[in-house]
Amino acid sequence: MNMEAIFLYSDDFERFAYPADAPFKTERVRMTRDTIQSMGLLGGAGRTEHTPVPAARTELEAFHAPAYLNMLKSVEQGHLDVEALRHGLGTPDCPVFRGLYDYSALACGASMQGARLLIADEADTVFNTAGGLHHAGPDYAAGFCYMNDVVLAILTLADAGKRVFCLDLDAHHGDGTQNAFFDRNDVFTLSMHESGRTLFPGTGFETEIGSGPGRGYCVNIPLPVGTYDGAFEKAFTAIALPLLRRFDPDVIVMEIGMDGLAGDPLAHLHLTNNVFADIVRHVQTLNKPILATGGGGYNVPNTVRGWALIWSILAHAQTPHDDLTLGMGGVMLENTEWAGGLRDRVLLSEAGDRGAIDHDIAHTIETLEKTVFPIHGL
Repeated sequence: MNMEAIFLYSDDFERFAYPADAPFKTERVRMTRDTIQSMGLLGGAGRTEHTPVPAARTELEAFHAPAYLNMLKSVEQGHLDVEALRHGLGTPDCPVFRGLYDYSALACGASMQGARLLIADEADTVFNTAGGLHHAGPDYAAGFCYMNDVVLAILTLADAGKRVFCLDLDAHHGDGTQNAFFDRNDVFTLSMHESGRTLFPGTGFETEIGSGPGRGYCVNIPLPVGTYDGAFEKAFTAIALPLLRRFDPDVIVMEIGMDGLAGDPLAHLHLTNNVFADIVRHVQTLNKPILATGGGGYNVPNTVRGWALIWSILAHAQTPHDDLTLGMGGVMLENTEWAGGLRDRVLLSEAGDRGAIDHDIAHTIETLEKTVFPIHGL
C-alpha cells in the first residue's frame, strides 16, 4: 500500500463563514492547517497537501435531490420561505448565509477527491478536516450540515466496487450517513456517540441495526453523559474492533469530530484527544486505506489541537516525545512545537459517576454481542 498521507486544504475555505453567533466555526480548518504546517508536518516525503475543488452539481446529485440543491442556491440569495424551513433551512442549527452552497460543495468535493485518491492508490491516508457533515439528508439540512460529504465519499468508493466501513466518532449520532446505507451490506456504518436521550439528533440506539440485506451492518454505541476515555475505548475494543476485523473492508472512512472532548459546549462527554489518537492507531494496525474527516467540535482551540494530533498519527509523523509525554501536553504545556504538546492532559475527575457509566456501557456491549455479533459469526 502507498505510504502517502494527503491533507486536503483550500484557501477558499477561508472565504466562507457561518453567522457570527453560530457555534460552527469554519476557521477551524485553516487553524488546523496552520498548526500542522508550523510543526513541520506538511510537505516532504509521505506528507503532502492537495487542493480540493468543489463537487460538481452532477456529483452532488448522486445523493442530493436536484430540487433541494436548487433550494440551497435560492435561500442564500435571500429567498427563505416556509418550504425551505420544512427542509431544515433557516433554523438555529442550519442558518442561511451567503456562500453556504459553495462551502458545502467544496467540503463535499474534498471528501470525494479523497475517495478517488484512495481508489487510485495514490495515498493510503487522506484527511479532510472540512468534512464530516453527517447529518444532512437527500433533501434536508440538519445539525450545521447542508450536504453530506461522508455519504458522497462512501458512494464514490462503493461505486468503484469498494467495501466500506464507516466509523463515526463524533459526539452526535451520524444519522444522515446511517439512513443512506441502512439496507446495504457493502457499507458498514458504526457510530459511537452520546446517547440520543440527552443529545441531538435523538437517534442512534442499540436497536437500530439496519434492515433487509443491511441487517447487522448498522451498529450504534450510544454513550452516557460523562463517558471518559477508558469507557470509550472499552466500547470500541469490545464492539467496533471485532466488527471491523470481521467485515474486512477495502477502505475505512473515519469521522473524527472533536465535540466529544471535555468542555465542548454542545455535548456532554468527558474525553481527551488521547483516546481518539489511540483509536486511530488501532485502526491503522488493520492496514487499510483511511479517509478521515472532521466533524463537530465547538471548542475551537481543543478541536484544532485534536485534529493536529490526529494528522500527526495519520501521517506516520509521531515523534518519540508523543509516548513519553502522554497526558502532559495541551492544557498543561500549551505547546505545539512538537507533537507531544498536542496531547491533552489526563483528566483526573469526570462529569459523571464512573460506576453508572461503566454499567450503561457494559449493558450496551452485551446487547450488541447478542443481537449483532451472531449475524457476523462472532
